[in-house]
Amino acid sequence: MMFIKVHDTENGKILALCDQTLIGEVLAEDGMELNIREYHNFYKGELIDSKYDLSKSLRLDEIVSANIVGRESVSYAIDNNIIEQGNIKLISSIPYAQAYKMY
Repeated sequence: MMFIKVHDTENGKILALCDQTLIGEVLAEDGMELNIREYHNFYKGELIDSKYDLSKSLRLDEIVSANIVGRESVSYAIDNNIIEQGNIKLISSIPYAQAYKMY
């Protein structure tokens, strides 16, 4: 299970996607930190599974930024053409990706 949350901004939508098991965690490695505990409200929205129809929440062309954390979330984002495999990073052995639309 994953949390999905769409944030509306004046420039477009920000997609936050995080594995349910990672809410409340702090991932740290080599001076980098991903503090999901402090920013849990950014990620914690609707609880979904891998069969969730993303088009219910938004169109892909509306996304200006995406923050994706966790194995299930990253896999879902790849399957839904939000990110590509080559853009995934690891922190504490957990995959994550950030994507931005450049103008």
